[in-house]
Amino acid sequence: MALNYETLKASLVLYGLNAVSAIVLLIVGWYLSTVAQQFVSRMLTAAHRVDPLVSVFLSSLARYAVLAVVGIAVLQLFGIQTASLVAVLGATSLAIGLALQGTLSNLAAGVMLLLFRPFRIGDDVEVAGKAGKVRALSLFMTELVTPDNTQVLLPNGSVWGSAIVNHSTYPGTGEVKVSFPVRAGRSIKQISEQVLEKLRADPGIGAQQVPEVHVSKVVNVSDAVGPVVELTVSAKVNPAEADAVKQRLLDEISSLLSDIVEPATAENTQ
Repeated sequence: MALNYETLKASLVLYGLNAVSAIVLLIVGWYLSTVAQQFVSRMLTAAHRVDPLVSVFLSSLARYAVLAVVGIAVLQLFGIQTASLVAVLGATSLAIGLALQGTLSNLAAGVMLLLFRPFRIGDDVEVAGKAGKVRALSLFMTELVTPDNTQVLLPNGSVWGSAIVNHSTYPGTGEVKVSFPVRAGRSIKQISEQVLEKLRADPGIGAQQVPEVHVSKVVNVSDAVGPVVELTVSAKVNPAEADAVKQRLLDEISSLLSDIVEPATAENTQ
């Protein structure tokens, strides 16, 4: 059988041009998908009423939609009919579904997270054993940023399928409570007044909050010098300031107790 070089040459030229066109189309489509993502993101951000989490998700969806259209156009360049492709995919849907089970579950979980929105951009959350601030939600991944500025990428399926602890949903005031033993008598009133004075001047406590100091229980009544009681100091503070306020309170209490103990010790030695 004689080989028709003219036909072979024409076929090579045709498929070569199609390959070049496909590469160009892929490059242009990739660029257009990025432009579409940025355009949708800017439009939704300019609306001011759209949640940032929704804008990130929809902009990511626009990018993948453009890439899907480009993929279909590339297939048509090589003469592959999309109707036939859909029929083949339908016949092998079970195998494809099993192979992409994890990916499809992440996609479905991303849609559920977008609809129910258990967290928003900037929320402090604990999910799937990880803790951090929500940075973004895409079709397949949820991005967190830890306090030490480390990126954490979680599949949406693991996020939706686990308990979500959101520390930013109810941003009311927290509470600082410290208990310590002290001898009963005038020292209780002295310490209470000084602790309250320091707490009222603490910048981590709101002006509308009223700190309290009270005797929570009697620790020891058999002491010959005087019974020992337990004082409890409590104050409402901003959650972000709770640790700092507690540390300052502990330092102040330690200083007050040492000032009381040292004179008493000096009097006993005289």
